Amino acid sequence: MKDNIPQGAPQRIQIELPEKEAEGIYSNIVFLNHTPAEFVLDFARILPGVQKAKIYARIVLAPVHARSLLDALEKNVKMFEERNGKIRVVGQQDDKEIGF
Repeated sequence: MKDNIPQGAPQRIQIELPEKEAEGIYSNIVFLNHTPAEFVLDFARILPGVQKAKIYARIVLAPVHARSLLDALEKNVKMFEERNGKIRVVGQQDDKEIGF
């Protein structure tokens, strides 16, 4: 028997975060592939002087969820930069004309 929850009302979802997953996985490189049906993100770690990267996690998303992830990342990066300053990406030039 269903609960008496009005149609369209927001549902509360309980999320469990097991201890192992709560530790997180460090990744400094991500490989991204897609098909018409899904996006695949392989999170890996590569160390200086090592010719091989190991994938530690693979996330498979439907296209609509990939779009939602992109939107959420853009929003959160913007909020982060407003509080902490622009994130500098190695290899990207600043707006400076002379280079220093």
